[in-house]
Amino acid sequence: MSDATRAEICAVAVAEAFRGDGEILVSCFGTTAAVGARLARLTFEPDLLMTDGICSLLANVDPVSGEKPEPVVEGWTPFRGIFDLLWGGRRHVMMIASQIDRYGNQNFACIGEHAKPKAQLLGMRGAPGNTISHRTSYWIPNHSPKVFVEKVDVVSGVGYDRAAALGPQTSRFHDIHHVISNLGVFDFETPDHRMRLASLHSGVSVDEVVEKTGFELVIDENVPVTRAPTDEELQLIRQAIDPEGFLNKEVRS
Repeated sequence: MSDATRAEICAVAVAEAFRGDGEILVSCFGTTAAVGARLARLTFEPDLLMTDGICSLLANVDPVSGEKPEPVVEGWTPFRGIFDLLWGGRRHVMMIASQIDRYGNQNFACIGEHAKPKAQLLGMRGAPGNTISHRTSYWIPNHSPKVFVEKVDVVSGVGYDRAAALGPQTSRFHDIHHVISNLGVFDFETPDHRMRLASLHSGVSVDEVVEKTGFELVIDENVPVTRAPTDEELQLIRQAIDPEGFLNKEVRS
């Protein structure tokens, strides 16, 4: 749509990352990622499982802003139950990344040497287990050479090169699916699993992406444009999922 914001285009790209997932648990970090997952649930992936953030599976979709409806609980998933889903590969998480490299190794633990970092961030959290146990994607609202780096300072999430080195028993469920930034969509559908520019958001050039990436991307001759939201999707985003427009505060053009 001509009046879609960059943030709304990113939300649709996030939704597309969950296309084909079916009945699995979805977890998201970041407002835009949360909006996109809910959009997928309300449109082409109605079987996605989403929680209230604590221990209940919801039959309805909880908006990220505006008035909260009464939750419709359809299942109970205590913390210990999450691990049963995780270890069996029945989850798709979209995490954030303070740093990410060409093979999808991700860092949100600290900047600088781990023994004496310049900045302490979130820590390892569940990233090591997530990345070797089930499908993982990343949402990055500010694409820059400080985020897309030649080598991450600390490996929180395991990339394709490290998963391969650990052996087939580790890489069974390993699947770094998509990286979505405010500039475009990236995947690892290359022979050596290096990051590829899959699509450009409207108004973004290949040169801009190259300039703001700290390593060499795989770039095909003709890079498509990320699809725009449909009228229905814009209506859902603006009226049902995020009526106060929180996602437009997260994304930089």
